[in-house]
Amino acid sequence: MKGARLLLLAAVPVIATASVYLLAPEDSGAGGAGPDLSSAYRSQAAQDAEGAQGAKAWAERSEGSAEANSAEDKAVIADLPPGLAAPAKKELAQQLVASAENSTLDWRSAYAYIEDIGDGQGYTAGIIGFCTGTNDLLTLVEGYTKAHPGNGLATYLPALRAVDGTDSHEGLDPGFTAAWKAEARVKAFQKAQDTARDRVYFDPAVRLAKLDGLGALGQFVYYDAMVFHGPGTDPTSFYGLRERALQKSDSPTEGGSEKAYLGTFLDLREDAMRSRDADIDTTRVDTAQRRFLDDGNLDLRTPLEWRVYGETFRVP
Repeated sequence: MKGARLLLLAAVPVIATASVYLLAPEDSGAGGAGPDLSSAYRSQAAQDAEGAQGAKAWAERSEGSAEANSAEDKAVIADLPPGLAAPAKKELAQQLVASAENSTLDWRSAYAYIEDIGDGQGYTAGIIGFCTGTNDLLTLVEGYTKAHPGNGLATYLPALRAVDGTDSHEGLDPGFTAAWKAEARVKAFQKAQDTARDRVYFDPAVRLAKLDGLGALGQFVYYDAMVFHGPGTDPTSFYGLRERALQKSDSPTEGGSEKAYLGTFLDLREDAMRSRDADIDTTRVDTAQRRFLDDGNLDLRTPLEWRVYGETFRVP
């Protein structure tokens, strides 16, 4: 089984959503945070920027690998319960991520979000933080324009190509932010954001978690780590964290305890967060995911209550 771990590493590349009742956080003023990133996440994003540079592009380049799409793995997954891929669980996953990144359960409010948060990646935008400096925003707009020529962002493609890999706004200011917000009202662009998020973050995380024998909680643990740390292979990015966890603890697929393995993964994740900032706020792990784990809620059953960055959130 040890040799098989490397075969799973490259599994990279998608989330159809279903509506459920969204309950506002107890302390946050009923969802008024909107699409804005929390101040804690802003500082974390800035600390994470250097290590995350190019990780999203790396993930997309890896998408077509034979290992990632092996018929054997697909057959294994086809026989498993949907887990986090079930519509209601997918919705819950987005609410959990949004509580940490946007201080709200209304994750759809972030379609129109766009801001330079000072992390060296240019503009950060949309539901998963696409960046003008890290290729993923450019890739999103290119694909969207191919399917929908003449959209409100198409005229910015030359500028987006020019600033890719930098924090520059040249050719984007002053109109790009307004154009993004306007286009975010278009259903087709919202769907394009969903598809890009799913392909790079959600699907590969859930897929690998299933292959590791993890239930819905473990699948979310992988997904949130993919979002926060990026889909890179260095020791503090998602694929590197997973490989290190598998070296330290047997996954359920290897006969290990699911709770013990997830504890190891979360320990390594917190260490990775603190390696870039010793004072970083780790509550998205400590008082959310680890709380669910300590409660034995491996299926991520609702109702749920958790705290992130001092705010309490509940989903019935």
